[in-house]
Amino acid sequence: MASPRATHRLRPAAIALAALVFGPVLKLSGQPPSPAQASQRVPVLIELFTSEGCSDCPPADRLLGELDARQPVSGVQAIVLSEHVTYWDSQGWHDPFSLDAMTDRQEQYVRRFGLNSSFTPQMVVDGTTQFVGGDAKALVAALNKASETSKQPLQIEGARWDHGTAEFSVHGTASKDARIFAALAIDVTHHEVSSGENKGRTLNHTAVVRVMKDYPGDAADGRSLKLAGGALAEKNEANGPVRLVVFQVDRKSAHVLGVAEQNLPR
Repeated sequence: MASPRATHRLRPAAIALAALVFGPVLKLSGQPPSPAQASQRVPVLIELFTSEGCSDCPPADRLLGELDARQPVSGVQAIVLSEHVTYWDSQGWHDPFSLDAMTDRQEQYVRRFGLNSSFTPQMVVDGTTQFVGGDAKALVAALNKASETSKQPLQIEGARWDHGTAEFSVHGTASKDARIFAALAIDVTHHEVSSGENKGRTLNHTAVVRVMKDYPGDAADGRSLKLAGGALAEKNEANGPVRLVVFQVDRKSAHVLGVAEQNLPR
């Protein structure tokens, strides 16, 4: 089906390659790393731009979920966000998790990477590398490269969920040359799609962004911050914990300088 943006189709060969490259890595990992092991890993932000209206996106959604659950890449703490875009919404299925803000965010990456157009599925690692979202080989390579770059310490403290709003503070290197981003995300399981390219499928999503906000770079000085839950509060979406993901970004390059994650019980 035609799309208002360019799309990258995951042909069977590409899906098979993902299984060959990433599957063995996952099998080797066994259980997720312990807290002590995780603390020794470099935190890396992985953003997946996706849509329930795109038939090539479910394999990328599954890849992101496996990465999050098993943390298979040595030396890397993968912190993931699934960012649902809106430009598929007119193609037969309106993705209830799509946000204009995520479409705008992807367009910013299009300009920074010098691409011709947005596409789904697309992964961006630490704001430095982008590739087709289902390309497991490219993902592993990007994560290994990211593990070689040290991150600025970034910690979330005092985080709590209070009547639809996340309250927290960020401790790190306060800088006017950076911006602090905070996102609230939820896991979505067994979501049925009744029309469009994925008609009849039951989809699962990991760390679906429901709201994202940026703050000045000096907000990493430990001051109290608030982030209204938006759709999370209005629609009472999901019953599980809310993921709070905070990351610091260089203003000029958009490279991720530091990233942290914490679950907020509701």
